[in-house]
Amino acid sequence: MPPRIDPDARRQQISDAVIDEIDTNGIRSVTFAQIAARTGLAIGSIRHYFGNSLREVMRFTLDTLIQRAQDRDPKLADAPLQRITDAIVFTAPTTEQERKENAALVEYRVMARTDPEFAAGIAAATTAASEAVHTLLREALAGRAVDEAALRRETRLLLALVEGFSFSSALTSVPLQETDVREVVSTAVRRLLDAYPPSAGSRNTDDAD
Repeated sequence: MPPRIDPDARRQQISDAVIDEIDTNGIRSVTFAQIAARTGLAIGSIRHYFGNSLREVMRFTLDTLIQRAQDRDPKLADAPLQRITDAIVFTAPTTEQERKENAALVEYRVMARTDPEFAAGIAAATTAASEAVHTLLREALAGRAVDEAALRRETRLLLALVEGFSFSSALTSVPLQETDVREVVSTAVRRLLDAYPPSAGSRNTDDAD
């Protein structure tokens, strides 16, 4: 009796092939034939898991990319300011696998500009990331002279930093260097300390270094 194939593992194999194809040749180059060539599977086998719709394969791959990003387990420091530095550094593509997945996700984001279905999933992930950064930032600036409007503004600025790492990485064939990313993020966090001094009567001893 042939070994039983795990359907989830097979779908992940197919989505990895899609990611590799997007990284190499772009999102519009993805076809059943290209997926078959990369996986060694027959086109009929791919359709067994996704039906006759390439669209379903592409939708599953986008969901996979978003889920992998959410499932990553960052090691964050205890100090609030260091935590937000660690969290932003963690989002940057600093390994080859992260670089490929980021490149694929950026292409999905460009396509989502005119594709409402893809746009919905990406918008939800973006909102979740924004709220996570906002929460970390509120904790990091506790006891400092900053109001909610300023917190929202600084959240957008930090998210722009994340976007910059993502898009700059998508334009290269090598991952970003974590040391370079951390230096940039640490500088941005230091600017936050300078911009919002401790409130009168508060005691703040956080260190971003």
